[in-house]
Amino acid sequence: MRASFLQAKHAAGLGWEAYLATDPQRAATWRARVARAPITDAQRTLLASFTRRSPMICLSGMWCGDCATQCPLLQAIALACPMIDLVFLDRDEHMDLAEEVRIAAGHRVPTVLWLTEEYEFVHLLGDRTLSRYRAMARTQLGAACPVPFAEAPSDENATVVAEWIGECERVQWILRLSQRLRELHGD
Repeated sequence: MRASFLQAKHAAGLGWEAYLATDPQRAATWRARVARAPITDAQRTLLASFTRRSPMICLSGMWCGDCATQCPLLQAIALACPMIDLVFLDRDEHMDLAEEVRIAAGHRVPTVLWLTEEYEFVHLLGDRTLSRYRAMARTQLGAACPVPFAEAPSDENATVVAEWIGECERVQWILRLSQRLRELHGD
């Protein structure tokens, strides 16, 4: 994906409140989930330590159950990290981007794209974190297909937050260790 395309998509993205305003009936639930996001003090310290600006695009849908669970967590992470510039795009309104980031030949949501400060593609994760997939496997695959490696976390919500933060940290290290960006920033 070209940086100019991603920059235009980021510019078209909506901030949290503007995105929620697109579906006022669902907005209250999403807002409440941000306030309850289980971000620890150690995680806040880590997020506050990031030094590279990282635009993020979350391709989602207000109608999506996974989005209603995970997008508020992403917003809480962005609120704790001034270097994350998170915007939201409705998947159905931005099918050109959805086509570019199909996962297993499907239009999954939420799908998050991390970019450099120049809007170059860095990383993508969609539509669920590993612990969320493990939880789904436990409930959907049933006894006929045991999942012995997929232990249930004691607090799945906190685990999902930690996994999203881990992805943000991973991107931050990619950006911090990029020779090109180190030369650009003189560090």
